[in-house]
Amino acid sequence: MCIYDQLQALNIELPPVRTPAAAYAPFAQTGQLVFISGHTASKNGQPWTGKLGKTMDTAEGQQAARSVAIDLMGTLQAAVGGDLNRVKRIVKLMSLVNSTEDFTEQHLVTNGASELFAQVFGPDKGAHARSAFGVAQVPRGACVEIELIAEVE
Repeated sequence: MCIYDQLQALNIELPPVRTPAAAYAPFAQTGQLVFISGHTASKNGQPWTGKLGKTMDTAEGQQAARSVAIDLMGTLQAAVGGDLNRVKRIVKLMSLVNSTEDFTEQHLVTNGASELFAQVFGPDKGAHARSAFGVAQVPRGACVEIELIAEVE
């Protein structure tokens, strides 16, 4: 099944690239690697705020991470000239989870994004290396921020 069939089956419509909130580019390419700047979780067009272990649980954090993955795919689509079929592999995710010092399920929160990439791109192209960190704060109070590296044709 092609990537766009998968997105349709999952009822996912990719958003356009968001305007950066500061002095950076939404993506940069060098060789066959595309680096997508960190995207923060949003809900209804506003930052999805919260702190895991205090105002949010792991399941809600997973939903937020999944929403970030959808935004990342929208930016990735723009980076590859509108054709996600040019993506050879999702190489790496780095996830920052706004969490209390005793919250230890950052890796499970980030699964919300990782599992979606595997569903959309398949088990080979979608499998990736990953880091998940607990941090004291994410810009605008968002609960999750994720950046992505992809290899393209």
